[in-house]
Amino acid sequence: MSDVVYTIGHSTHTVEKFIELLRQYGVTAVADVRSRPYSRMNPQFNREAICSRLKEAGIAYVFLGRALGARPEDRSCYESGKVQFDCLARTPQFAAGLERILRGMKKHVIALMCAEKDPLTCHRAILICRHLAKRGVRIAHILEDGRLESHDDASSRLLREEGLSEHDLFRTRKELLDEAYMRRGQQIAYVEVETAEEQKTRGVGR
Repeated sequence: MSDVVYTIGHSTHTVEKFIELLRQYGVTAVADVRSRPYSRMNPQFNREAICSRLKEAGIAYVFLGRALGARPEDRSCYESGKVQFDCLARTPQFAAGLERILRGMKKHVIALMCAEKDPLTCHRAILICRHLAKRGVRIAHILEDGRLESHDDASSRLLREEGLSEHDLFRTRKELLDEAYMRRGQQIAYVEVETAEEQKTRGVGR
């Protein structure tokens, strides 16, 4: 049984480099948490292509984008066309996705895969790992250069990036982190782009 979940962003890596990074940390299964597992700029990471290459390397692949992706099908998770992470985290689908990760840890060393190279610009850290950490899961982010960043260290970096001091006399670290995660979630959340017909329906541009 593994006691840690890794995360990784495929970024612009070659598949060979990507697999090298996974092997460096003993990863045996990749959980793809992209809502849309396709990349025009990096087609080597399209769902079918990366699944095949990982299988050749002896690494399992599972697509969890419907449960843990950042673009939910549940319309109640959108406000003015923007995904609300706090709402998404309360959905049965999200809870089921977390449970699949927890069960998978009993057999595999798992890496959550998304596209962004920096975990703090991706929902894998700001949404998924935040809630895995609340369940006591130890998390480590595989950075683009192969270094590891613990989720605690990533959270401290998030506080700095959001201009929130850990030495605040009037707020606890938890309160500061709640604000930092809320801010970053709003910054990176998916926003729907309306079609011209939808805008016409709402009277936009008249």
